[in-house]
Amino acid sequence: MAVFLGTAKDGSEIRYEDGKRWLYSLSLFFPAVPAIAAGLYFTPLGVWATLIPVLYMFGLVPIIDTILGEDPHNPPEEVSQALAADPYYKWLVRAAVPIFWISFLATVALVGTQDLPWWSWAALAFGVGTISGSGLAIGHELGHKNDPVNRVFAIINNALVGYTHIRLEHNVGHHVNVSTPGDPASARMGESIFRFAMREIPGAFRDGVESESKRLQRKGLSFWSMQNEIFQGWVVAGTAAIVLTILFGWKVLPFILVHHFFGWYLLSQANYVEHYGLLRQKLENGRYERCRPDHSWNTNHIFSNLMTFHLQRHSDHHAHPMRPYQALRNYPDLPSLPNGYPAMFLLANNPPLFFHVMDPLVMKWAGGDISKVNMAPHAKAKLEKRWEKRRKSLKTS
Repeated sequence: MAVFLGTAKDGSEIRYEDGKRWLYSLSLFFPAVPAIAAGLYFTPLGVWATLIPVLYMFGLVPIIDTILGEDPHNPPEEVSQALAADPYYKWLVRAAVPIFWISFLATVALVGTQDLPWWSWAALAFGVGTISGSGLAIGHELGHKNDPVNRVFAIINNALVGYTHIRLEHNVGHHVNVSTPGDPASARMGESIFRFAMREIPGAFRDGVESESKRLQRKGLSFWSMQNEIFQGWVVAGTAAIVLTILFGWKVLPFILVHHFFGWYLLSQANYVEHYGLLRQKLENGRYERCRPDHSWNTNHIFSNLMTFHLQRHSDHHAHPMRPYQALRNYPDLPSLPNGYPAMFLLANNPPLFFHVMDPLVMKWAGGDISKVNMAPHAKAKLEKRWEKRRKSLKTS
């Protein structure tokens, strides 16, 4: 096992072995699930195999998360640079990119060559689209690196669902404006996932286009230049769709479009739960306070965290955006989600239940002060009245 070295403040040597080093390789099984399901279609399991991606994502993963629980373990801060320098972790993320694409191609081929019942078609589009959308976590990790190799891998990865503006919008827009009313990717208390998605999807696209326009202008290039990263990703996504349609006929085109839709919606669900209701306070100079770990919801559920390369340690990621996944840390007293992301996505799609679970946690984070919460404008008056009533009730009891 690799040993990582660091130096403590007193000058002594720190030796650290990463107990999760080889467990991260399990992350490569997740993108392979749709391809496995496509292969199992040709076994006695038959058409029921098309349910595997959905059942894995929203059934098996939440159950395993609940059984295994959380992993609050941190690597020592002193070995963070040594961890970041190990190429094993970097190539592990890159290796996931072709696996996601193989799974997508395998399921498109299945749809194009087999006569699936409507429910099987729908389940496959939903399940594979959701897993492909989870692959944006890979593009997210790669997109935070500035070297050209990681940039190419990120573009190819994000083109899988046609979400080619994420690197631009996320790095330049979301990380600057996170947990403020001006960020389309930060959900507001009282805002349902459906209302949020209708605001976030066009808002993120607009911010991505604006960020890329400014980047190209600084280089003296037009937005319509082929150095535009958004266009480069569209070329990959469009070429794949055209080739697959030529190979398998027009019947695969609706599947590809629905697959992409659910990929986009998966990212909306992730953004929704990552900052719901949390608000950075505005300073006297008109700027917002610096982003701290407690401006993001965190979860240490080990299985889904391994599956997404520690994306769910989102608090440390926003406090230290350039820190690689293997070095992300847990902190005490962070706002914590009740379960891993897949279970939280299920909860989010039942808005009354989600509000019932999460709104009290938001208020606990805000110390009972509703003015410190990022509230949806349409729900603000109702929320203020409800929580003021609860505050008075607790005061008199």
